[in-house]
Amino acid sequence: MTTRTMSSRFARLNARFPHKRAFITGAGSGLGLEIARALASDGWTLGLFDRNLERLTQVEATLSEAGVQLVAYPGDVTQADELTVAVNSFAASHGGLDVMINNAGVAGAGSMMEVSLEDWRWILDINVMGVVHGSRAAIPHLQRNGTGLLINVASAAAFASAPGMISYNASKAAVLSISETLVNELRPGGTQVSVVMPTFFRSSLLETLRGPDHARQIAQQAMHRSEYEAPRLAQDLLTESADGRTYIVLPKAARKMWRMKRWMPLRFLDQVRRFTQRQ
Repeated sequence: MTTRTMSSRFARLNARFPHKRAFITGAGSGLGLEIARALASDGWTLGLFDRNLERLTQVEATLSEAGVQLVAYPGDVTQADELTVAVNSFAASHGGLDVMINNAGVAGAGSMMEVSLEDWRWILDINVMGVVHGSRAAIPHLQRNGTGLLINVASAAAFASAPGMISYNASKAAVLSISETLVNELRPGGTQVSVVMPTFFRSSLLETLRGPDHARQIAQQAMHRSEYEAPRLAQDLLTESADGRTYIVLPKAARKMWRMKRWMPLRFLDQVRRFTQRQ
């Protein structure tokens, strides 16, 4: 996609935030990297945060060569101080922060009795507390000008609750709940909160997956069958958040799942169980 086309798609986001300052966690690969590329093509200044120093260094070099204004911060979202210092540094260096994207996350699979307590703590520390730490770091800056945007990346797992993914489901449901709560907490200060809930899309997420082999195989098959890829997801979530959406379920065809879960929850869960059994 050309820069001209991208600019046309993000015109509303650019109009809302003319200073174009965004901070992204988990920016070294996958969806986080694609969000960074999308914003970079539209002239945004970026703060990129990732715990994989090698990948982050490569991304920094590639984007910097292309003329992107960015600062790379190696760090771990489970460490509140590291993330807070990075966000504060970025905001101080660039006169503020417009958009915070809590994207960093890992994958987990297995039933209640298959997932170890260690893996429960691991996934909740990253997927849930990482969002908590990122939000707490960013909110003072987002609210300063009364026009901020906080985007939390959850998953359709937050409402689908498929069997065999219990720890991942719970972690993403927590992100959904945190986001819904923040909608009302931050609205008086002018900050919009959006929560992104994609179904399976092609990305590097499964590199982090912890769980039994059979669960990994099912997840890999589902991801392989998906025709939805991270670059398209990045563009869609940025466009829809700019439109003011709170709940961003992607791709659009998946929104009927979201509506069915809210209107007919037991029937929906039964269909999810049957679908999982067929896999």
